[in-house]
Amino acid sequence: MVAAVSFERYGRLYYLDAGDHAPKVGDKVLIPTDGGTEVAECVWAPQWVDEEIGGLPRLAGIAGDDDLRRDDTNRRRRAEARVAAKKLIRSHDLPMKVVGVDYLDRGEPRKFVVYFSAPHRVDFRELVRDMSRTLDTKVELRQLGARDEARVQGGIGPCGRDLCCATFLKDFEPVSVRMAKDQDLPVNPLKISGACGRLLCCLKYEHPLYQEFKASAPRLGETIGTPEGDGRVIGHNVPGESVVVRLAASGQTCRCARADVCAPRRAHDDAVAAGARPTAEVADEEGSPPSDG
Repeated sequence: MVAAVSFERYGRLYYLDAGDHAPKVGDKVLIPTDGGTEVAECVWAPQWVDEEIGGLPRLAGIAGDDDLRRDDTNRRRRAEARVAAKKLIRSHDLPMKVVGVDYLDRGEPRKFVVYFSAPHRVDFRELVRDMSRTLDTKVELRQLGARDEARVQGGIGPCGRDLCCATFLKDFEPVSVRMAKDQDLPVNPLKISGACGRLLCCLKYEHPLYQEFKASAPRLGETIGTPEGDGRVIGHNVPGESVVVRLAASGQTCRCARADVCAPRRAHDDAVAAGARPTAEVADEEGSPPSDG
């Protein structure tokens, strides 16, 4: 049985094998991490799934009173560290923005990990020393890129839904402007950029469908046969698996399913382009009466 949990409300979902545990939505549960078990909130109660999913971490159990007290203490310490970090950054006049704070209380020495973003590399050696003295704990600073910053902070994308990187994406795959062009999207940075300022990750989702469609569908400008007559292709509708055709006889446009495109007409055009004699002309010559000469 699979359950989903989140460390922050409306944060990224993590899927686990519930095992013998049956937490309800809203229950606090223990999740195995590299630094030990941590408290998270169950947002999707365990249920059976159709497909066999392997490799999921196993739910460690229901959080007890001691676990909840430790989690509350760590949350308070992280909030205090965030405030202290912002004040010290302003006092040092550094172009840094605090994105997130982790507090690792297991192991020695205990330490804070402060994640930040900056337009360029920053010399923060003096800042680290001041933060360590202020918090009386070891401090590490880690700079994040634009995509990782959006993942940590979260937000709403142009589609109106939570950011993919903050909810379910595990890795960032390469995205190029060519993907936008292949999908007939306007190459306008305001239209195809996400909250991080980089190209939308979702450009990758449907790109293989567009490549497959355009590999088998008639090209723009090609003459094809349709159930309503011959015409010229003037557009593609990939989600609808159809092509837009301007009819030669009436000049009107119609949508034609890719499966309805006349294959004999395409074969005829290909044969003519290759130098073969049109089938109709051959038939006329074979059926015509012999000349008197």
